[in-house]
Amino acid sequence: MSATRQSVQVASGVAGLASRWRYLPDRAELLGWIMLTPALLYVVILVGLPFVLAITLSFSTATAGSLSFSFVGLRNFSAVLHDPTFQRALKNTLLFTGVSQLLVIVLASIQARLLTIPFPGRRIVRFLLLLPWAAPVALSSMAWTWIYDSTFSVINWTLRFFGVLGPGQWLYWLGTPDLAMAAIIIVHVWRMMPFATVVLMAGLSSIPQDVQEAAIIDGASYWRRVLQIELPLLLPVVAVAVLFGVVFTSTDLSVVWLLTRGGPYNSTHVLASLAFQRGILGANLGEGAAIALFLFPVLLLAAVVMLRVARRSEVGA
Repeated sequence: MSATRQSVQVASGVAGLASRWRYLPDRAELLGWIMLTPALLYVVILVGLPFVLAITLSFSTATAGSLSFSFVGLRNFSAVLHDPTFQRALKNTLLFTGVSQLLVIVLASIQARLLTIPFPGRRIVRFLLLLPWAAPVALSSMAWTWIYDSTFSVINWTLRFFGVLGPGQWLYWLGTPDLAMAAIIIVHVWRMMPFATVVLMAGLSSIPQDVQEAAIIDGASYWRRVLQIELPLLLPVVAVAVLFGVVFTSTDLSVVWLLTRGGPYNSTHVLASLAFQRGILGANLGEGAAIALFLFPVLLLAAVVMLRVARRSEVGA
């Protein structure tokens, strides 16, 4: 009798558990937490813990290959702020981020408008558009290194062929500070433009067609439609694209490091490449962490501003 009662209890328990799982999709709050848990674990383990570790290292004398660890307060930040190389890297980061993002948004807007117009081979052009974004950055940087080569630069030989460069003139793209910075910006714009173009194409395709047709019927000119209809509707999308671009550009070291290693004479260092040089190659983990964390308040402010602009635009729409 007891065995029969126990089996009945087990069966009722299994039935209750099955009924709970059956009605789980109806429990939105619990289901939401279950779906968010993997993403939260990813952020905490791969982003949160390294960020806390970086903050801890920035206040210490930690070095690679040594177990000694002592807190020094703000000494690393003070030393960094008085370093001319850091000051140059900070200016380069702001210049690199601002100029490249301005060019990316302008060129991507033009490219997105052209690619929304039907023409033969548009799908092939769209596929080729994604190649700079999909290509490995190391491979593309090798190609650009050859393009900027001091002897075999295809840009220089093209300019000489068309008479822009005279017999005694030659551009040393990666050997002159100003030209090296321009070269890095060109490569980064080439690399980031496909992503911004795809985002803006999605924004243009989401604009209701009847709004465009009503503006044309009312006699609105092309630029009036762009500035007074399309731009306000695209502002949330543009804000998100700029936010991602600013964060990615200001924290990326791949293009700078693969092309110039921060040279010539430390003239093209950005904060990410300088932090890598000091913290990893130079084994000064405390100073490298301090350099890497210096731009965090600026990025946080930029993120808040961009998200507020996007939210106000959505509310206004």
